[in-house]
Amino acid sequence: MSFADAMQLFVVGLSQGCLYSLIAIGLVLVYKATEQVNFAQGEFMMLGAFVGYQFIVLMGMPYWLGAMLTLVFMGAFGYGVEALVVRRLTGQPVFTVFILTLALGIALRAVAGIIWGFGNYSLPAPVDGNLTLGPVIISWTSVLSIVVTAVVASALYLFFRYARQGVAMQALSLNQLAAFYMGIPVKRLTSSIWAMSAIFGGIAGLLLGPMTLVSTQMGFIGFKAFAGAIVGGFGSIPGAVIGCLLIGVTEPFFDIMFPTLKGIGAYLIMFLVLLIRPQGLLAQIYAKKV
Repeated sequence: MSFADAMQLFVVGLSQGCLYSLIAIGLVLVYKATEQVNFAQGEFMMLGAFVGYQFIVLMGMPYWLGAMLTLVFMGAFGYGVEALVVRRLTGQPVFTVFILTLALGIALRAVAGIIWGFGNYSLPAPVDGNLTLGPVIISWTSVLSIVVTAVVASALYLFFRYARQGVAMQALSLNQLAAFYMGIPVKRLTSSIWAMSAIFGGIAGLLLGPMTLVSTQMGFIGFKAFAGAIVGGFGSIPGAVIGCLLIGVTEPFFDIMFPTLKGIGAYLIMFLVLLIRPQGLLAQIYAKKV
């Protein structure tokens, strides 16, 4: 493999890892606040891609207008899922929420297929053309995915550090009961976190759609984001980003070196990390007072 080929694979893997990161950030946000794992996060991404397809392609809206409306829809959808469905299981075993979100993902795939069909659909790219950096050619959509991930990660850091609502969400993640006694609106904040999670999934769907194709099966990429979050340390947003970038960059090289094992590189990395460092690369563990 030449140096040019290696750099091309690296850039492709980096952009793919950024998309995994957007999905994983949504996973970690929900887990940090509620200790619940949303196994439908990949389907949130799939739904965002289909809603964007509805606005941009079927209704003929300009891309950026359709994208903004998609994110508004996804925020409202995520808020409603928590407020109307997940909240009813408060106090139930974690396994119950696991089954619920797994069933929700299956239901979303079925509903998307009924509404839009089970075929593959093209979503236009937000920016056409390619960027050439010496021997490396990368689409502007891939560049945009890297930039958006960097902006989202930076904005989240500033939000949780300086914004009043962000600080309240951190308090919620440490101890919900104490946060309630301090006058923090626990229910509203929890729904807001699910809304943010759905928005990040929608962003990933809008960016992934032009790179691949929009289909009811694209949500399965969420399992690779889940693997990345585990590699980085489930509960740590920086860890989730690093873990997903590691998987994204490694995956293209693994697929070329081991073509018979194509598609399972992410899970092998997760398995190795769990054997060596079960808490993940950047574990973030909180000691909760009861």
